[in-house]
Amino acid sequence: MPKLWNETIETHRHDVREAILDATIALVVEHGPLSVTMSQIADQAGIGRATLYKYFVDVEAILLAWHDRQVAHHLEHLTALGDQPGDARARLQAVLEAFALIRHEHHDPDLAALVHRGEHIGRAHQRLVDLIARLLGEAAAAGVIRDDLAPGELASYCLHAITAAASLPSRAAVLRLVQVTLAGLRPERPTTQPGARKRRRHKPT
Repeated sequence: MPKLWNETIETHRHDVREAILDATIALVVEHGPLSVTMSQIADQAGIGRATLYKYFVDVEAILLAWHDRQVAHHLEHLTALGDQPGDARARLQAVLEAFALIRHEHHDPDLAALVHRGEHIGRAHQRLVDLIARLLGEAAAAGVIRDDLAPGELASYCLHAITAAASLPSRAAVLRLVQVTLAGLRPERPTTQPGARKRRRHKPT
């Protein structure tokens, strides 16, 4: 098969697949993930049911593919924020804020129950942990966050805290959550002894 013809076929298949994913999520937003049928998806995408079944066996398979695409896009965006110019703490804050807003704006309990499982979720989560841990390590080396815990451990704490963004009522509340999380990362300052403060206070001039 000529290379150009093969590339044309692959492009067509990619476009059809993308149309199926876009049609499915549009229906999910309108009707909910548990009410969407393959017939509705075929109609929405402008293809026949037989064609649809050549790509996916059922609605759940489509939703998993759509979620994989979303996760890949989100990880690409977060990685780009982590790699942008600037100090490590500013880049860490940018990544945490972006992830928190993703959790806040894209949380659907019914959809999450269908797609938040399987090996692909574990791999995506590990990539996110690795990204946050790298930024934490850089910030700790710069002395702008605490260095008494391993970056991987701190990354897990941060991500567990940020998941609360899904239940918060507003964008402002989400950003406050990130600030509270970052406050917990501040390096500990040496505590001045009360007696020493008293001696300095009464030191004769």
